[in-house]
Amino acid sequence: MPDEPTTNTTDDTDDVNSTGSGDEEIVMDDAEAEAGFLEDRDPEDYPSVLRITSDSEQAHQQDAIDRLERWEAGEEVPHVINFQNPSDLRALLTDRRVELLRSIMAERPDSIRQLADRLDRDVKTVHDDLQVLAEYDIVHFEQAGRSKRAFVPYDSIEVNLEISTPRSADDAAPA
Repeated sequence: MPDEPTTNTTDDTDDVNSTGSGDEEIVMDDAEAEAGFLEDRDPEDYPSVLRITSDSEQAHQQDAIDRLERWEAGEEVPHVINFQNPSDLRALLTDRRVELLRSIMAERPDSIRQLADRLDRDVKTVHDDLQVLAEYDIVHFEQAGRSKRAFVPYDSIEVNLEISTPRSADDAAPA
């Protein structure tokens, strides 16, 4: 599967059934199930590396072309999510979300509730953080009865943020 820039989709369905009792699992809303939001995805279909970057549009486009050429040559290339604005990258990868990713990658949880308990966090906030990460194709879900089971289909996630001195037009290649 070629590595194309991720198209961000948002699931506006936020009707998750929860009574707030400590014993009840968050269950998937029927509208989410019918929309295919939680369809099973084979982790084998994903590259082993996810790279999250903050590059200019031009640099990201050139990198995408390079990755496509390498992929066409049979080389495994990373899946890349790019943010032109570094603050958007920071807003996505909060400390809490990085903690979630590390926990999921270390040991796949049986449910969102189990993950929340493991991290000593509220189930609703863990669910919300997972939804944000899923919008960017970082976290995926599989069905475990009527509950969601989060997983990360990548072996590693690399974050690349380059800060460099801008080159002026005079420093560019001579005419």
